[in-house]
Amino acid sequence: MNTPIWLKPGLIGAGVGAVALAAIGFTAGGWMTGSKANLLASSRASAEMVTALVPYCLAASKIDTASAGIIGKLKEARSYERDDIVMEAGWATAPGSERADRKVAAECAEKLIATS
Repeated sequence: MNTPIWLKPGLIGAGVGAVALAAIGFTAGGWMTGSKANLLASSRASAEMVTALVPYCLAASKIDTASAGIIGKLKEARSYERDDIVMEAGWATAPGSERADRKVAAECAEKLIATS
């Protein structure tokens, strides 16, 4: 069987086109692998959880009778110690959860210092 003369350049063009399509799609086209999509979704969900729980933390600080002393400690503490103070106070523990969330505590500490 004789192959047409245009077959070899056609196959080379299709291969180069497929490689170029994949390269452009993954760099500028917004395509991503499944693992990268899962990582992105997880980080967005974590950020949304923090956003949702910070108001609860602020409300818990207002209800606490020892909040004035704890907020005083927050103002005096170094920035890397503040989330521990909020976690020890129990303000960063979500309802139904057994342990506090460090990201919620850090964001809550920033808001508490900014508003007081």
